Amino acid sequence: MAAAALARVMGDLVDIRLIESDEIGIVGVGEATIPQIKLFNAVLEIDEDDFVKHTQATFKLGIEFSDWTRVGHSYLHAFGGLGRDVGGTPFHHYWLRGRGNAGGEDLWAHSLNAEAARAGRFERPGGAAETQGPGGLAYAFHFDAALYAAYLRSYAERRGVTRTEGRIVDASLRPADGFLEGVRLESGELVSGDLFIDCSGFRGLLIEQTLKTGYDDWSDYLPCDRALAIPTALAGPIHPFTRATARPAGWQWRIPLQHRTGNGYVYCSRFVSDDEAASTLLANLEGEPLAEPRRLTFVTGKRRKLWNRNCVALGLASGFMEPLESTSIHLIQSGLNRLIQFFPLAGFEQADIDEYNRQGDREFEQIRAFLVLHYKATERTDTPFWRHCRALPSPPELDRKIDLFRANGRIVREAEDLFTESSWLQVLLGQGVEPRGYHPLADRLSQRDLVELMINIRRIVAGTVARMPEHGAYVSALTRAGAA
Repeated sequence: MAAAALARVMGDLVDIRLIESDEIGIVGVGEATIPQIKLFNAVLEIDEDDFVKHTQATFKLGIEFSDWTRVGHSYLHAFGGLGRDVGGTPFHHYWLRGRGNAGGEDLWAHSLNAEAARAGRFERPGGAAETQGPGGLAYAFHFDAALYAAYLRSYAERRGVTRTEGRIVDASLRPADGFLEGVRLESGELVSGDLFIDCSGFRGLLIEQTLKTGYDDWSDYLPCDRALAIPTALAGPIHPFTRATARPAGWQWRIPLQHRTGNGYVYCSRFVSDDEAASTLLANLEGEPLAEPRRLTFVTGKRRKLWNRNCVALGLASGFMEPLESTSIHLIQSGLNRLIQFFPLAGFEQADIDEYNRQGDREFEQIRAFLVLHYKATERTDTPFWRHCRALPSPPELDRKIDLFRANGRIVREAEDLFTESSWLQVLLGQGVEPRGYHPLADRLSQRDLVELMINIRRIVAGTVARMPEHGAYVSALTRAGAA
């Protein structure tokens, strides 16, 4: 991603050398994304049909959370908006006022994304379903991360990136200022540079092992520290959403691709052994396993500096936020966007580096608050893990958001927040956080107009979804057309 984006945006202003080794495995479990990935692909001018074909991608309308609030309960965090704002007042205040009238209890019936996900249907904007419906679906992708990497490698090399196959065994610092001077390969070659981007995963070969940047451990907020990943053969329909199912000591993901399904169990080793976790995962698979479970060990948190001297850390080298809301790939791409904004000219200005780090810290912290909400706002007390989660400390920004919502349903989104008001609304309500009131402007509508508003929105949503093709059939038709 870094080589491809910098080659596309910076062009011949920079010489890019990509050093990687096929002998070093990639984590490659992050196969679910959020809609911002479309912006990244658009910057690269990637043809979406070609991308879907080459990465075995399917479309994603949101995430279904099962058994999080309580066993047997589920809700959707659907992308896109909900309902229709009236007079500048967010729709959910009208919904809060009208609950119990004309079937208005189901918030998600007013969401095109949620209803399409429930029905297993999909169509991109511009299709037949949009002719009489509202604005089209907000979507992201499920894809094979290894195929996406290969796709971007080819893209980068076509645009002048020099790729070197090899392992880095050492890095040297300039004596004068402690900046990185170069890296030495196993072959003995010394590769010098001005700016180094560390994509070496959890090791942090440059940012940590060489520069000793330090790491902020957030396991007090997010206690899961291990994951098992396993692919399975396809079984049943290809749903246009990710499924996250709470388990006794963590949660299990299910991500459908064209050619297989990605599965995994994120768990806390304090409450379950690796063998027990593997048994739980294997007992809850849909489809035949295609490999043995692969274990990953991690510490949730981030580097104390994402940019230190002349080194920028991306991906797992920068930190790790568990993939509950599919933010891992986004954090790479947002880090690249910031790097392009603050790209150095001839030297390094500390003001630029500090602002890059401030914005990155804010994004990590905001995502942390959103993730903690899923764990802390739960009614579950059936296992030691979930009892521990109910007692987790809250980041200050989460307490503020919960207090505002519980009072009168208010959701405040600040400029750098990744998640929208709609996202916070769905997870807050889905996790059982109930407001005591609503905005008084919602009382300006008469009861008759309020009921009519709700009915009309649900009718438009339902009619639009009914005209959409089945998701699996849509993907098949797209890839067949691409092959032709």
